Amino acid sequence: MSETMRAVEITEPGKPEVLKLCERPMPVPNHGQVVIKVAWAGVNRPDALQRAGAYAPPPDASDLPGLEASGEVVAVGPGVSEVKLGDMVCALLPGGGYAEYVATPAAHCLPVPKGLGLKEAACLPETFFTVWSNVFMRGGLKGGEKFLVHGGSSGIGTTAIQLANAFGARVFATAGSADKCKACTDLGAERAINYRDEDFVEVMKAEGGADLILDMVGGDYIPRNVKALDLDGRLVQIAFLSGPVVELNFALVMARRLTITGSTLRPQSVAAKAAIADQLRAKVWPLLDAGRIAPVMDSEFDLADAAAAHARMEGSGHIGKIVLKVAGG
Repeated sequence: MSETMRAVEITEPGKPEVLKLCERPMPVPNHGQVVIKVAWAGVNRPDALQRAGAYAPPPDASDLPGLEASGEVVAVGPGVSEVKLGDMVCALLPGGGYAEYVATPAAHCLPVPKGLGLKEAACLPETFFTVWSNVFMRGGLKGGEKFLVHGGSSGIGTTAIQLANAFGARVFATAGSADKCKACTDLGAERAINYRDEDFVEVMKAEGGADLILDMVGGDYIPRNVKALDLDGRLVQIAFLSGPVVELNFALVMARRLTITGSTLRPQSVAAKAAIADQLRAKVWPLLDAGRIAPVMDSEFDLADAAAAHARMEGSGHIGKIVLKVAGG
């Protein structure tokens, strides 16, 4: 095996064109880790934030972008029993996915679901870990509850719609075009709200208010989310595309017994992410194996064209997931 590999690095903070091919040393698995020969790598918003200089990787993580990938396990570190050489897996990564090989904790690897190829499997970890941990573990969504997800046609949104629907919730989503709204209802949303034409606050109030809202927009959506919630409603914040600073009347929060929470995934401990993986393996992977849910695919780009993949994502015209072809399969 070669001592170096192809990878895409962030040459300096900036626009997509700062992503360039390079040669890097091959990763070596530490205790509890495996090395995956990457077939496909998922492209996600945190990658673009890191590229722009707004989201530094954890101190012990690779500086290369890429938080999810699929491929073959080609090296196993000490202390690993759950994954073996030759296994085909998809995995949540601490970073480093835009490369031919990547090291990651074995506990963050999941099998490629039945009926899905490596390309589809590469789209699962980042969004499914994020949605499951925030909507179900943190947000406590239950069957029969009214759930609103913003950005319904994004990778997070399409995943959240399918999972919430599969577990019996009434699902509502916002999106910015008729095509995107149709994609949301096709996936199981009871109502898709085109935010250019309608006010999601009024729509949700007419339904009695949302029990849970998943938001990655922030900014002026935050006080509007508070108004759109039912009594004892919960707001889970996972990103701030429109900014994190806002004025909010907390009297509404108190009077209506609301809960506002949020989380980031990447900085969580190996053990915390392993616990999410265990729940996904038990509760969500059977749905994927049975074909009841599946990732929504938008487009694919070669590893060398990572800049074009980022431009596609930041143009916000995509529906579902964008992937990089590294080795294929």
